[in-house]
Amino acid sequence: DGEGHPQVVLLLMELPNDQGVSTPAFRCSATLLSPTVVLTAGHCTSHYPDGEYSGMRIFTESDVQAGIGKTNNYPFAGPNSVEAVAWYTHPLYKTAPFYYHDVGVVILAEPVYLPQSQYGVLPQANQLDVLAKERGLQDVSFTSVGYGLQEINPVFVEGSRTRMVAHPNLIQINVPGFTGDFSLLLSNNHATGGTCFGDSGGPNFLGDSNVIGGVTSFGINGNCAGTGGVFRMDRQNVLDFVNSLLN
Repeated sequence: DGEGHPQVVLLLMELPNDQGVSTPAFRCSATLLSPTVVLTAGHCTSHYPDGEYSGMRIFTESDVQAGIGKTNNYPFAGPNSVEAVAWYTHPLYKTAPFYYHDVGVVILAEPVYLPQSQYGVLPQANQLDVLAKERGLQDVSFTSVGYGLQEINPVFVEGSRTRMVAHPNLIQINVPGFTGDFSLLLSNNHATGGTCFGDSGGPNFLGDSNVIGGVTSFGINGNCAGTGGVFRMDRQNVLDFVNSLLN
């Protein structure tokens, strides 16, 4: 992706080690909605049912891997790392399977300033419903961005801490059962690209806009093949939750 989407950041979640010191545990992707408010997935902000994270921070470089080489102090040093002071998960997250309410918000200790036009933008309520009526859903495209694995199969995994971009197509929306009215299925293949482990929480922009249709939520197999699940941001309860923290 290079510098194509500077509002997309790597989110590092920390857990205490045996000495009680916060250490790197997992990574996700996330989007700056404002200088201090970051949008991600709920399963990135909640370690339920195993306890709570002891710390979080973001990295703003497109190639965090290169930054590690420069600072030699990953993950706690460098001018492009900002610590979080709080993180929140949708209040209904723990009441159902994670993908029903898979949205979280992280608050930063220091601002990350971008031109106003580059921050991620929330959709309007129910904005994506119109896509269910579009003819030829394969022509409805999204821009997925994240720091996840680039390739995975049973014998080979390729991944680094580098921001990547893909342009998947809409496969399913507003279908009772698997996706319901809370998620989307987007294509994951060599033609369109897609998402994989580590892309969770990253944005799926509508077309080439900055409007976040949803955050990367789940995959349906261990190879990241076929389709990718996206949690929708255009439901009123989701917008209310995020806006209460953004405001």
